[in-house]
Amino acid sequence: MDSNYRIETKCIQSGWKPKCGEPRVLPIYQSTTFKYDNSDQMGRLFDLEDAGYFYTRLQNPTTDAVAAKITGLEGGAAGMLTSSGQAANYYALFNICEAGDHIVCSNSVYGGTFNLFGTTMKKQGIDCTFVNPDADEEELAKAFRPNTKAVFAETIANPSMVVLDIEKFARLAHAHGVPLIVDNTFATPIHCRPFEWGADIVTHSTTKYMDGHAMAVGGAIVDSGNFDWDAHREKFPGLTEPDVSYHGITYTERFGKGAYITKATAQLMRDLGSIPSPMNAFLLNVGLETLHLRMQRHCENAQKVAEFLESHEKVAWVNYPGLESSRYYALARKYMPEGTCGVLAFGVKGDRETAVRFMDRLKLTAIVTHVADARTCILHPASHTHRQMTEEQLAEAGIASDLMRLSVGIENAADIIADLNQALDTI
Repeated sequence: MDSNYRIETKCIQSGWKPKCGEPRVLPIYQSTTFKYDNSDQMGRLFDLEDAGYFYTRLQNPTTDAVAAKITGLEGGAAGMLTSSGQAANYYALFNICEAGDHIVCSNSVYGGTFNLFGTTMKKQGIDCTFVNPDADEEELAKAFRPNTKAVFAETIANPSMVVLDIEKFARLAHAHGVPLIVDNTFATPIHCRPFEWGADIVTHSTTKYMDGHAMAVGGAIVDSGNFDWDAHREKFPGLTEPDVSYHGITYTERFGKGAYITKATAQLMRDLGSIPSPMNAFLLNVGLETLHLRMQRHCENAQKVAEFLESHEKVAWVNYPGLESSRYYALARKYMPEGTCGVLAFGVKGDRETAVRFMDRLKLTAIVTHVADARTCILHPASHTHRQMTEEQLAEAGIASDLMRLSVGIENAADIIADLNQALDTI
């Protein structure tokens, strides 16, 4: 696919390139295995000497085509799909970290990610320091240690809606010789391309806007190919020194800009197996074809809903980067001038129980443990997705006890607003 094509064209055309007589639509290669004519052919694949397919846990034509499309949308050098966004975030870090290492992470990240880094990976010997993304560079620099291997943050935080200053975090990461990994799930490459601002690796929960229809759980990792692993080879021996599990291959020497993703596939996917099914990859590709259209509608609707809520007498506060009243309005205009996403956070006047009563009276808007699909839905993070966090951790992450996360869908905006209005009238 011509890299000069605009992003809307890439959503439709990139990834699958049918040859003469092949299916126009990406096929579902629903097979665990692939046939070869002799043992030597198969052996060369296992030694990473040839490219090809032999077992779907490692590679599959359907999933590879979709990974290529997402890589093209982000402007990266190489990419891969995983079984979920959580798996993508875990692999993105574990690919360059081991016991005794340390990472720096924004404290506003999604609750599941917070627990993954702060609890589960800690049990594996990887420590994490959570930082306030709004702190100045001098304060943030104090979090780094000699054994720090990466910095992680979200372009738009879930659910606090903090907008990341990507350039600031990229400067800090690079000054300490480590990559910046950014979860770009909410903004999507339609509205933000972190590589253009200095990020090195991007992750996605493709379950959200990329799929767009709440049909298939999935994740993705895209490497920009820009971080120079060899320049900091002592920090990243897994990439810059021979891998004994693959006959002494050194990934940076053999695979160049594809080293990071090749290692994640050949090592982590081989050993841990968080693979997407070909069917889920196919469904994801269908969603990607309309991503550019849906993101425009999500943002248009969310802007109208945010303005309605901000003007309502029973609403205490609204946090949406598209509002001029948002503290992140300027950053959103800088990094996402065409729009942010369809998710906003708000609180109604009253206590936590008032918020629950409001949610229970909604009709069109569903209470679900999901976000960022075609249907409008709502969730109370302190009671649901972030309930494993302490009150102190919730406060540090900017999640008030009355915060409700509203994911504005692509229905008619007037119908969404009417539903919210009737529920507000009952409290």
